[in-house]
Amino acid sequence: MIYSMTGYGRGDQENDKYKIVAEIKTVNHRYCDIIIKMPKKLIALEEMMKSHIKETINRGRVEVYINYDELLKNDVTIKPNFGILDQYHEALMAVRNRYQLDANIDLGLMARYPDAMDVVYDEADLEVIWEVMKNSLTEALDSVKQMRQVEGDKLVVDVRQRVGMIESMLEEIEKLSPEILVNHKQKMIDRIQEVLEDQMEVDQERVIHEVAVYADKTNITEEIVRLRSHFGQLDKIISGGGAVGRKLDFLVQELNREVNTIGSKSPDIDISNYVIDMKSEIEKIREQIQNIE
Repeated sequence: MIYSMTGYGRGDQENDKYKIVAEIKTVNHRYCDIIIKMPKKLIALEEMMKSHIKETINRGRVEVYINYDELLKNDVTIKPNFGILDQYHEALMAVRNRYQLDANIDLGLMARYPDAMDVVYDEADLEVIWEVMKNSLTEALDSVKQMRQVEGDKLVVDVRQRVGMIESMLEEIEKLSPEILVNHKQKMIDRIQEVLEDQMEVDQERVIHEVAVYADKTNITEEIVRLRSHFGQLDKIISGGGAVGRKLDFLVQELNREVNTIGSKSPDIDISNYVIDMKSEIEKIREQIQNIE
């Protein structure tokens, strides 16, 4: 299977204590770049999360958003801070006695002073949380993978269609190539006769030699053979599936190199036009491949 690097997935899992919603968004990137946004109390799970994600995603920018909720709300212990309360009480008694006040010092008054109560957050049970987190991530990754596969299939269809178009244009170039030498030979003879004004015969051996030199300079057989080889490699890579984006990107560079060489060697206007069209299709292929994992 060929996978696109564009996808989105959501996972929602919970047990009797925790509920975790994981959302994953992926876009194209040269490497596997994972960005996780989640509560600080879960930071110890970050590396485990990344390892789990990499089992499914090989390449792309992966943005992960974690929504964490404790269902029982019992992770907090509140205790009176008697050291602070004793000092408040002593201070209040001193004020009442000094000014001979009748006011009572009650619980409501004592409890509302700053630091009168200590709020202690219990440590999260990371093992239990990880089980919920892992299931939530897996559900989200399954959705991402499915979307990336659908997009990948579309990319493969488009790439193969464009390769087919390039192959057809290459066949036309191959048909036109022999005519270049015939036309060049005739042009040489015509020019020589025009200069000599039919005063002497054309040296056929010299013409043949010049045509041979010209033929060597304009020969595009090797480029055509290499292009067809690259087409075969491209099809083989796509058929093999997996994370092949970088291989395809390199191969497209080679396609472009060979087509450029054909354009530089050939003086024929029709071949030049085909070269322009081929380069346009190769560029479109390159753009599509940029989004293949």
